[in-house]
Amino acid sequence: MLSVLLLAFPIQGEITDWTERELAIIQSLSPQLPPLPVPPNPSNQYADDPAAAELGQLLFFDKGLSPTGTVSCATCHNPEKGWSDGLALSKGIGGTAFNAPTILNSAYGRWQFWDGRTDSLWSQALQPIEDAVEMNSSRTFALHRIANGPKLRKAWESFLGPFPDISSFKRFPQNACPPPTSSQNPFEITEPSQDPRHLAWAEMNLADQNKINESYANLGKALEAYQRKILSGPSAFDQFVAGLRKEEGGDLNALSGNAQKGLRLFVGKGNCISCHFGPQLTDGEFHNVGLSIADGVEFDDGRPTGIQKLRSEIFNGRGIYSDDSAWDSNQHLLYLFYNEHTFGAYKTPSLRNVARTAPYGHDGRFPDIDSVLEFYSELPGLPPVGHREETLLPLNLNDEEKFSLIAFLKSLTGHRVPKALQGS
Repeated sequence: MLSVLLLAFPIQGEITDWTERELAIIQSLSPQLPPLPVPPNPSNQYADDPAAAELGQLLFFDKGLSPTGTVSCATCHNPEKGWSDGLALSKGIGGTAFNAPTILNSAYGRWQFWDGRTDSLWSQALQPIEDAVEMNSSRTFALHRIANGPKLRKAWESFLGPFPDISSFKRFPQNACPPPTSSQNPFEITEPSQDPRHLAWAEMNLADQNKINESYANLGKALEAYQRKILSGPSAFDQFVAGLRKEEGGDLNALSGNAQKGLRLFVGKGNCISCHFGPQLTDGEFHNVGLSIADGVEFDDGRPTGIQKLRSEIFNGRGIYSDDSAWDSNQHLLYLFYNEHTFGAYKTPSLRNVARTAPYGHDGRFPDIDSVLEFYSELPGLPPVGHREETLLPLNLNDEEKFSLIAFLKSLTGHRVPKALQGS
């Protein structure tokens, strides 16, 4: 398709008649070089600790965290695939119902997962380990892995000091974790579970459970410290904007004429900036764009379920394992609500490095950027729950406009993460 378009639409000249409005919006989409600093996370006192990041990097690539020894964090967040996995739906152990979002630049986000069910990277990192279709592991299994792995244990002790004594399998079963809790009451089990992991957890006393939880939270905080380093470098678009600002390193020739035309569409007719704004090209919030339920995927109501899970999450920013649970550090949790306007809503992804992270959509239904633009050009069908975002109208893009938008979106690809961070 692209080769046909390339023949049909020759390279366009650069745009020289940007309006003041366009220039203001364009400059708001790019940080001044170098990139913006990662925002602080008061709930994780180790967020920027180099020793924590070293442990987190080892854990991220360690397949030994899964009982089968076949799945690590990097299985679904592969550096060679844009820190995603290139699949429509991630496989994990048993096959998931969601596309794996890239973790690149995820440290800038306030919410994690497509439904925003966690409010920090460290809390997010803990959930896949115990999810039955992702790693199907447990907090005790992961901690025993560290205790008995010389390299991991050494990294832990360089970070936190002596590893806690969990050598007694009678007190600390090899594979134990709590069952899911009620979304309204974190101390209420939703339903009896016969999962051996849950039964083993129920046999533990509260003091030992808390000891495990404290260490498990620190495991997540180490993973966050590493992921805060997974950031994209400046892109051709950033060089172009720096050129508009007449900054050092700027280059007005960094964007082709076609990409500049796509940029004009992005900030103008396409109205993409309604949701994709700021230096990360996302509002970080949740919208129902009107997708039907994909074949073979179970119904999910999006943000409402995410809010309920976040409220009951013991590892959230207000929980006892947070390093700063004061309300003034977690004000975003004050305003959680859902109504008819939030059903079917999923998080707006960043468009940074979008060309490297296909397929697209929370269920991976769009194999390429062209198919995404086709959807927004037509807005077919109706959502199964809630209503489509009212600011969305069919764009009626012609082929030349799609070609130009794709050229612009490709210009958002930044320098790769340093090689030293791409493996263990």
